[in-house]
Amino acid sequence: MSKLKTPAEIEAMARPGRIIARLFRQLEERVAPGVSTGELDQFAESFIRDHDGAIPAFKGLYGFPATICASVNHEVVHGIPTHFRQLVEGDIVSVDVGVELDGWFADCARTIPVGEVDPETSLLLEVTRDALRLGIEQARAGHRVGDIGSVVQRRAEDAGFSVVRELVGHGIGREPHEEPQVPNFGAAGQGPRLEEGLVIAIEPMLNAGVSDVRTLADRWTVVTADRRRSAHFEHTVAITANGPRILTRDDEG
Repeated sequence: MSKLKTPAEIEAMARPGRIIARLFRQLEERVAPGVSTGELDQFAESFIRDHDGAIPAFKGLYGFPATICASVNHEVVHGIPTHFRQLVEGDIVSVDVGVELDGWFADCARTIPVGEVDPETSLLLEVTRDALRLGIEQARAGHRVGDIGSVVQRRAEDAGFSVVRELVGHGIGREPHEEPQVPNFGAAGQGPRLEEGLVIAIEPMLNAGVSDVRTLADRWTVVTADRRRSAHFEHTVAITANGPRILTRDDEG
């Protein structure tokens, strides 16, 4: 069952969300050739813990060993950061991070280019980011979950990309994953009805090639079946009387 939040509770969730927004501005400046995903993880953990009471939501969650998921190129999600993995010019790295503060969770992801990337990759990032924007626009009371998935799927497929179907967005609040599931595909007018007070993580994952994915032997890292690139953008979004409110950003972006 979906857990609806009061305006005060939504504001409480915005506080860890703002920490994440500020973290990403710092991380994007640090993503560069020669930087390891382990270095990014160390910085993220220190940044989060420097905020009184804030803790990395992913570290230890279901046994995950790090603060961020760092997924490079054909890795879709859940890549484990390591000091042995150095980024090179033309890579992309999808960083997914959660923060818990005072018992409330926020969750966000961005795919960050490493220097200059090829035109197809640049388009993949642009389309995935735009699919998230379109999905957020549908996060309104009275709409349905399928309204979100349908616009994400249409934007992806119109551009020649595919949507990952085995991984979905989700409700969020006192737990990092709550009902409902929020797929990035589907039919408008279908699925659970969205209500004022619902908070969801909307997170398009788009592949340059086929939609199929595989999980590596580490039991965490999900990769595209054809090893073509994947992009991932996510915001935590509250459904309010005034429309969707993005909680994982602050006044500076």
